[in-house]
Amino acid sequence: MSSAKKAAAANKAASAGEASFAEESTAVEEAPSAGKASPAKKTSSAKKAASAKKAPAARKKAPAAKKAAPVKKAAAVKKAPAPRKQVVAPQKATAAVSASPARTVDPHPRGESRTALVRRARRIDRELAEVYPYAHPELDFENPFQLVVATVLSAQTTDLRVNQTTPGLFARYPTPEDLAAANPEEVEEILRPTGFFRAKTKSVIGLSKALVEQFGGEVPGRLEDLVKLPGVGRKTAFVVLGNAFGRPGITVDTHFQRLVRRWRWTEETDPDKIEAAVGALFPKSDWTDLSHHVIWHGRRICHARKPACGACPIAPLCPAYGEGETDPEKARKLLKYEKAGQPGQRLKPPQAYLDAGGRPAPPLGAG
Repeated sequence: MSSAKKAAAANKAASAGEASFAEESTAVEEAPSAGKASPAKKTSSAKKAASAKKAPAARKKAPAAKKAAPVKKAAAVKKAPAPRKQVVAPQKATAAVSASPARTVDPHPRGESRTALVRRARRIDRELAEVYPYAHPELDFENPFQLVVATVLSAQTTDLRVNQTTPGLFARYPTPEDLAAANPEEVEEILRPTGFFRAKTKSVIGLSKALVEQFGGEVPGRLEDLVKLPGVGRKTAFVVLGNAFGRPGITVDTHFQRLVRRWRWTEETDPDKIEAAVGALFPKSDWTDLSHHVIWHGRRICHARKPACGACPIAPLCPAYGEGETDPEKARKLLKYEKAGQPGQRLKPPQAYLDAGGRPAPPLGAG
């Protein structure tokens, strides 16, 4: 090799050594900067620092969580007695009801059983039978014909006014044949005090003609025959059947309707439905006397506008007690007829009524 080539090779080797030295120096110089922490290392260290800072906060919150737990337990403890009270309350109420004052019936008997209703209704009737042992039809009559005519005339007026009017009518027309052939104008004049005298004249003359033409002048003893007569409905028919023929029937007049609803025996308002509902509560044999007891009580004590509750013998059995006057002294002033020492409605009452202290009514125009 020539000297020139050797020199060139030596120069290249020197240059290569300097380059490698320079790279090594650069690596050595960059090493300390890497020791200072690179951005990636700074990020990881920051996260560690943040987690280190959060740790105390989490530790601080931990006790709060522990405190919250007892609060929930306390709330649960407070709520626990609530259902116990609800269970105990009905037991106390039941005990209070069973130990309540000795009333004969529930003051609100709308929810009473069928058996309880029947017992209460029959007890009321028994009590009234003791109060009015002399109860009877309050129309004067001597035979079925007079009773059916008087009952037709009693519509829209009092039995007293009918009793004061019929003596003159029957004195002039004693039989169905006589009344069937009567002059309507003359009959109207006699019946004028009873009110609605023209319509009533038409009815009594018409039923008299029907009795003569269809039944030989005799009043029939069957419901289906009686209701065919002019002016005769079920109420009139039952009055006649029960009091002239001894056949049981319920007389649903205005007093009867009012009292059985007030006593909550039924809530029906139609007379036929009332008759069926009340009749189902009693033996058929009791129907006629039951009608007298209820009607008499309605006329004497249990009035429509102001019942005398304070003088009522069946007050403990009545769910409507308190609708009227409850003061005994004031209630006694509301009593009528023999209960107040006043005359009754019949001019010729039965002897049993007179024996019980009842007084006969005065004739028309007297006093």
